[in-house]
Amino acid sequence: MSQGPDPAALERVAQAALAHVADGMTLGLGTGRAAEAFIERLGERVRRGLRVRGVPTSKRSEELAKKLQIECVGLDEIHGIDVAFDGADEVTPELGLTKGLGGALLRERVVAYEAERLVILVTPEKLVNKLGSRTAIPIEVVPFAVATASRHLKNLGGEPVVRKKADGFPFVTDNMNWIIDTRFAPLDDPARTHAEARGIPGVVDTGLFLEMADVVLVGGADAVTEMR
Repeated sequence: MSQGPDPAALERVAQAALAHVADGMTLGLGTGRAAEAFIERLGERVRRGLRVRGVPTSKRSEELAKKLQIECVGLDEIHGIDVAFDGADEVTPELGLTKGLGGALLRERVVAYEAERLVILVTPEKLVNKLGSRTAIPIEVVPFAVATASRHLKNLGGEPVVRKKADGFPFVTDNMNWIIDTRFAPLDDPARTHAEARGIPGVVDTGLFLEMADVVLVGGADAVTEMR
């Protein structure tokens, strides 16, 4: 397993993300270490008087936001999201993303789609030339279709593995689905892979997020750089 991101770099990029927040905004709150670092810093601003509402992408992020006294709302309570903040597992120079190692990829896509802007927070080890270079591609699947979807993903050139928890039981998403982590060779055409995987009956979504990010903030050892 790869080493986790530098906590100081996460802190730096989370602080930088606050520059994209204004009073009265509705924000998408992502899932994972970078997103949680941002939620922590956002909570500090809320305690000092900032007024925002958050749409969490997972139960875990919702619990953290509520603990920090950030108002949380559902998609049925709003007309849009101003900015969504989230992490990523891979980022290419074209701002293509792999997401889903935290298990919230479907809700993350819904929230990102509803947002006027998507701001991605990462540390330098997440930067790759091609998606699939650093990590397997998470594929969310309804449990009934796991066996058949795995077979078809293998036919697409992937190496599918059902994600398991530490106790050996399958990981279950907040949507009650399973995840098949599928290793591909570095992807020359991620859009094609996404479309082919989505075409398999029972596949709900993939972790390939293409042409969605507006800004990527990269927290380095000494500074934060911005990719657009």
